[in-house]
Amino acid sequence: MILGQEPILLTPGPLTTSPATRQAMLRDWGSWDAQFNRITASLCRDLVDVVHGGEDYVCVPLQGSGTFSVEAAIGTLTPRGARILVPDNGAYCQRILKICRYLGRDAIALPIPEDQAASAAAIDEALTRDPSITHVAQVHLETGAGVLNPLADIARVCQKHGKGLIVDAMSSFGAVEIDVRSMPFDALIAASGKCLEGVPGMGFVIARKSVLEASAGNSHSLAMDLHDQYSYMQKTTQWRFTPPTHVVAALRAAVDQFLTEGGQPVRGARYRKNCCTLVDGMASLGFRPFLAPEVQAPVIVTFHAPADNKYDFKAFYAAVRDRGYILYPGKLTQIETFRVGCIGAIDDNEMRNVVTAIAQSLTSLGIRQVAPLTRAA
Repeated sequence: MILGQEPILLTPGPLTTSPATRQAMLRDWGSWDAQFNRITASLCRDLVDVVHGGEDYVCVPLQGSGTFSVEAAIGTLTPRGARILVPDNGAYCQRILKICRYLGRDAIALPIPEDQAASAAAIDEALTRDPSITHVAQVHLETGAGVLNPLADIARVCQKHGKGLIVDAMSSFGAVEIDVRSMPFDALIAASGKCLEGVPGMGFVIARKSVLEASAGNSHSLAMDLHDQYSYMQKTTQWRFTPPTHVVAALRAAVDQFLTEGGQPVRGARYRKNCCTLVDGMASLGFRPFLAPEVQAPVIVTFHAPADNKYDFKAFYAAVRDRGYILYPGKLTQIETFRVGCIGAIDDNEMRNVVTAIAQSLTSLGIRQVAPLTRAA
């Protein structure tokens, strides 16, 4: 779909963007410019519409990576005496636990194997057992392995118990269906450089308006105070501090393309086709996905590393990169793996090309033993 001489990024973000998105960054904007502020406002409206938020939800943008916005959401939308349950099946769940520790929030981990999805029944049991829990912080798509957690089921459990739900949807927003009408949450966090196919540098929080308006004084930080950011934007239409103007302009262009493509249903279908093409092609080389199909998200696929003593990820990465593709290292704790992303401004033809590049790389490195995988129990 793209291309040129630059390597294709097969990572969960940053990712390969379209020429139109990159073109949008060639203009300089003044941060007080009325037209720029209208771009911000239109983006916020469109992002709320993606989750069918209506008038009950608002979008608050924030400078920085997605993690900045996760920390801002937890720090602003939970009181300092909050007790937060964090279902933990990977690296980004563990990051939320670390954020809670830094913020002085009482966090309880609910351990889950890295190859399994979070269980709504287990969360239900935990909330029943400990009614002092006030919130659940749930990663929707745990990109450490590529597990898609059952957000709708978890949201219903939280609603039943009257607990606030904070969703890290960093790698799922725009690719996987999220509908607040059937998946109610207090806040959902995502970022510019993921499945919306913008560039990195801006996160955003889609928050229940009543919860955000009641959150004054919670935040540990001026820069990450979503209530203050929202209030200032409502009064002035401007960002409080210097905005990432080029990132915002690129995201506006990317969201325009997202909507023209057909929104989440069509974007998600393209990614699912990419994922299936990748998995089938890698199977022909002897690779199998780490995850079972029922928990595999169509965004990034984890593969076991080849069972060959000639395999070294850095050499493998370099060989594939020389052929035009950038892979991602594994992020599991027990097993050596690597990951291949299925997102960005690419299609299934590009996935066939990367399989060819990986086959050529294996040959060039003398790697012959790509063992059939035994899926973890």
